[in-house]
Amino acid sequence: MANNSYSGVKNSMVEANHDGEFGCTLKDLRSLMELRGAEAISKIGESYEDTQGLCNRLKTSPIDGLSGQPADIEKRKTVFGENLIPPKKPKTFLQLVWEALQDVTLIILEVAAIVSLGLSFYKPPDAERENCGRAAGGVEDENESEAGWIEGAAILLSVVCVVLVTAFNDWSKEKQFRGLQSRIEQEQKFTVVRGGQVIQIPVAEIVVGDVAQVKYGDLLPADGVLIQGNDLKIDESSLTGESDHVKKTQEKDPMLLSGTHVMEGSGKMLVTAVGVNSQTGIIFTLLGSAEDDDEDEEEKKKEKEEKKKQRKSYCTDWQSGKTQILCACTPVSSHSLQFYCSSFPSGLVMSAITVIILVVLFVVDTFWIQGLSWVKECTPIYIQFFVKFFIIGVTVLVVAVPEGLPLAVTISLAYSVKKMMKDNNLVRHLDACETMGNATAICSDKTGTLTMNRMTVVQAFVAEKHYKKVPEPENIPSSILDILILGIAVNCAYTTKIMPPEKEGGLPRQVGNKTECALLGFSNDLKRDYQAIRTEIPEEKLYKVYTFNSVRKSMSTVLKMADGSYRMFSKGASEILLKKCSKIMTANGESKVFRPRDRDDMVKKVIEPMASEGLRTICLAYRDFPASEGEPDWDSENDILTGLTCLSVVGIEDPVRPEVPDAIRKCQRAGITVRMVTGDNINTARAIATKCGILLPGDDFICLEGKEFNRRIRNEKGEIEQERIDKIWPKLRVLARSSPTDKHTLVKGIIDSTVLEQRQVVAVTGDGTNDGPALKKADVGFAMGIAGTDVAKEASDIILTDDNFSSIVKAVMWGRNVYDSISKFLQFQLTVNVVAVIVAFTGACITQDSPLKAVQMLWVNLIMDTFASLALATEPPTEALLLRKPYGRNKPLISRTMMKNILGQGVYQLIIIFTLLFAGEKLFDIDSGRNTPLHAPPSEHYTIVFNTFVLMQLFNEINARKIHGERNVFEGIFNNLIFCSIVFGTFIIQIVIVQFGGKPFSCVSLTIDQWLWCTFLGFGSLLWGQVISTVPTSRLKFLKTAGHGTQKEEIPDYELEELDDMDEIDHAERELRRGQILWFRGLNRIQTQMDVVSAFQSGTSFQGALRRQASNSSQQQHDVTNVSSPTHIRVVNAFRSSISLYEGLEKPESRSSIHNFMTHPEFRIEDSEPHIPLIDDTDAEDDAPTKRNSASPRNTTPTPPSPTPNNNAVESSNHLLPEGPKSGTPSAPGSPLHSLETSL
Repeated sequence: MANNSYSGVKNSMVEANHDGEFGCTLKDLRSLMELRGAEAISKIGESYEDTQGLCNRLKTSPIDGLSGQPADIEKRKTVFGENLIPPKKPKTFLQLVWEALQDVTLIILEVAAIVSLGLSFYKPPDAERENCGRAAGGVEDENESEAGWIEGAAILLSVVCVVLVTAFNDWSKEKQFRGLQSRIEQEQKFTVVRGGQVIQIPVAEIVVGDVAQVKYGDLLPADGVLIQGNDLKIDESSLTGESDHVKKTQEKDPMLLSGTHVMEGSGKMLVTAVGVNSQTGIIFTLLGSAEDDDEDEEEKKKEKEEKKKQRKSYCTDWQSGKTQILCACTPVSSHSLQFYCSSFPSGLVMSAITVIILVVLFVVDTFWIQGLSWVKECTPIYIQFFVKFFIIGVTVLVVAVPEGLPLAVTISLAYSVKKMMKDNNLVRHLDACETMGNATAICSDKTGTLTMNRMTVVQAFVAEKHYKKVPEPENIPSSILDILILGIAVNCAYTTKIMPPEKEGGLPRQVGNKTECALLGFSNDLKRDYQAIRTEIPEEKLYKVYTFNSVRKSMSTVLKMADGSYRMFSKGASEILLKKCSKIMTANGESKVFRPRDRDDMVKKVIEPMASEGLRTICLAYRDFPASEGEPDWDSENDILTGLTCLSVVGIEDPVRPEVPDAIRKCQRAGITVRMVTGDNINTARAIATKCGILLPGDDFICLEGKEFNRRIRNEKGEIEQERIDKIWPKLRVLARSSPTDKHTLVKGIIDSTVLEQRQVVAVTGDGTNDGPALKKADVGFAMGIAGTDVAKEASDIILTDDNFSSIVKAVMWGRNVYDSISKFLQFQLTVNVVAVIVAFTGACITQDSPLKAVQMLWVNLIMDTFASLALATEPPTEALLLRKPYGRNKPLISRTMMKNILGQGVYQLIIIFTLLFAGEKLFDIDSGRNTPLHAPPSEHYTIVFNTFVLMQLFNEINARKIHGERNVFEGIFNNLIFCSIVFGTFIIQIVIVQFGGKPFSCVSLTIDQWLWCTFLGFGSLLWGQVISTVPTSRLKFLKTAGHGTQKEEIPDYELEELDDMDEIDHAERELRRGQILWFRGLNRIQTQMDVVSAFQSGTSFQGALRRQASNSSQQQHDVTNVSSPTHIRVVNAFRSSISLYEGLEKPESRSSIHNFMTHPEFRIEDSEPHIPLIDDTDAEDDAPTKRNSASPRNTTPTPPSPTPNNNAVESSNHLLPEGPKSGTPSAPGSPLHSLETSL
């Protein structure tokens, strides 16, 4: 039958292309797919006899699938449609231009420019002009007065430039999003059978008639009918809303629908509807969304729309408290939105005041001081003045509002997302990129993420013998070997295979489940061919399959034997499956009884030693069901999966990825706690966690199994209590034998916890279908690109295309970089804003004209907004980003150090500009540009002011690259070509504007000397920046209120941990404090030791003991027992006084060169004070369980380890006895001096 149907496919290629060629139409298939359960089965029976009949009608084979010939595939696409839901057409460039023109400030400028342009063509008679006041007259050159239109035209041209740049940015952003979307779609592939070969094709290439293999974790890409299934359960909640999993069988319900998730089992499906004809496609059409992209694209568009609306509606709503930012907003974009909206009203007020003052000054000067009356002929001239004042006001507003902020956020995020693709992070949700920068905890899987996911069997227990390497086949009885190989061949998914290596001499390729690949490799190592068995017993002949899931922790396959009996093969977690074994195979090939005592012995002697070496242990077993007992009830799983006979226990090695330990160290240094959540044995998990560096010797950590975790977090009623979770999670590092529910509970518990001041930001990795809830709950969900199921990818925010933990560390770097990039941009832009607004406002009020003209302001605004956001938002991340703790979600965008830089640079720039404005003509010996009449020609004076202002911004842009007060602002500057290009390009354009800009830009060309002076004054910004960075932020008391809620800007220097009480540490503070700390430490140590020496010298004899107790905090307590003279009290006081000096300064984990301060010979005191008694430690006490051993090497008494778990401290207490003869010896490791040094 199969052969006939397959040959039918081949013959069909030559037939004409029309509906009649296939035995059913598109309409028939659509109506069939709308039926469920019994109705669907009866319809198939009536119309097609059975599924085989349906295959014949669609000219396909249930075993070999379609032929795969291009002509056939095209024909099917034409008749039944493609597997695509057409995306919405992108906005055209003109539409984006129109949207950019909607900006309120630009509209105001356009109107003012058009009015100015119109009025400039009105020319009153000269006589009348003289009667209109001083400001109107005085133009000697007719050409100049006729050029009045140029200013209006230049403003319009500048507006056009701004609009085009904005539209281009939006267009490129949209293009990036679409590229990202298509990349995600290309990543999605599905397994089909074509021409008898199992191949993977992109989802869009699936056609009606394809035979697709469905397995656990798949997201079904099309509608179809089940041909063959093994324990298949589907989650149809996305279509029906019912959360229960639906069991699919050929007999009861064979209909599989697109958009649903395979939660269990496997099978084959005949595709019957694709694209808009599938159930998902029909729903899209009904919703009117058939032209929309999937949800992710919609979310991105919403986000994009929100950012566009920010400038229009949000700012007004913000003041009235109506605004509710969408959840999709990222922390940075919500911070920047607040900032942007709060700056808009202040900018509006400033511009309004500027206009009012200019109008009042003009009116007072013209009509009161000059005593003129309003003349009808002068009205257009007066209006021109008012329009000029209005334009100045609008330009103040343009410069006052940091419009580039939303753009900078978008550019930074989009740039990061694009670059993260190269670092194997495929970002599905834009906000995840930045949230990752604030991550404080990562809950990671073990297999494939921390390990290489290339599994091999390296140890085996078979026939009562534990082999430390794979045994030779002749060492295993043939009866056991035959059953073992048969079990491995049929009880591993048929999609799992070992393929020949791609390159000669390489390792064989593992396809499918890696654990099963290890077992198939074990079969090959035993010189047996599993493929021959699979050819003999194809998948269709398997009688019953219990697929692996997180509840069973095992997989079983039933074969019907020739004599009517049944044989079931099982494999699974060793400690779970061994509990279900009642027999075990012996060395002579026969089975014997396997008692609980034998099982405990096996766990201790075989499983635990394997697990402690980091091996995953798998038990292989089987069971026979005699024909005489009839067919068992296969649905009664508990009765079936019992009374097994153990064949073997194998140890599978999955080596730790070489780059992972270093990546985890980076995370820990960056203040991120890494936890391993795995389904493996606790001993295996602990061993791997130690190799990775998640568990460090001496750490106070907990490793729990899922059962124990659940017992601890639930109360008597079985309910989860947050307080109980709070007692566990801070110390939990490994959660073994955990279910996906446990993972979700842990993630939710950490996120909801209020134990710490900051809310924890949790990232989670997952690959299985059941990891979906945890991935959704986490702040950032990472799905595995290689091993991950479609369901996991759908639930995730970022897909790791290489399944590697070190890629997560790169995501953290990029996330932190986004935040820093926005802060850099703000530091630069606010400096420009403050200076430009004050200059325009003050200049306008004093000289009745803005020193910076409208077109010049627009150029400055372009430098600030677009160019600066491109330059500073595209800074590549550096390793230094991982040397600080996470900022926390509530940290404002402007820190105190940034505020210091902004104000410092602002003061410098204002001093320079005002000096040039009011004394520039004397300094440069040129004509003054102040108080010039309307349409006066540009002046050298104001050109120098404008040029110096722009050059100061350019050099300050280099300063803005560092926001934590670092001195070297040039570090890594050549790594960012965009930055270098923009700074250099802006400088070239500035030269062109000044030298050749003329009237439109209100400039005249400058001499070389003038250019050098302008450049020198601009370069002064860099020199002044060095002065600013020398001033510690904490010394500037007026900045205490700046940056409320600022978390510590942590400096990665362990010597500064004593400064925890300070709100923020900057580099200047760091340099100052380090010198002070070194000096005080040296003095304190010398003082303390002098006290100790004098105490010993004045004492004669005493018996006592000095004990140093280890503590987890930064305080140490020292006690001396059995003190018998005032001398001893002085010794104790000397030690105690030393402690008070150091209290809170050091933490136990500090590692500083200062600890070796007293080991340098020149600081030893024995030269001046020769009689220092040493410690004799002949009688060590055992009374303090957590004392450290500080015995001298002369006579060391070994001490038992601490009974406290996970604590490496050992106990010791030493008596002090004076010894005269040895007094000349330098301080030995057992001396009080050494004790003091090590304690500090």
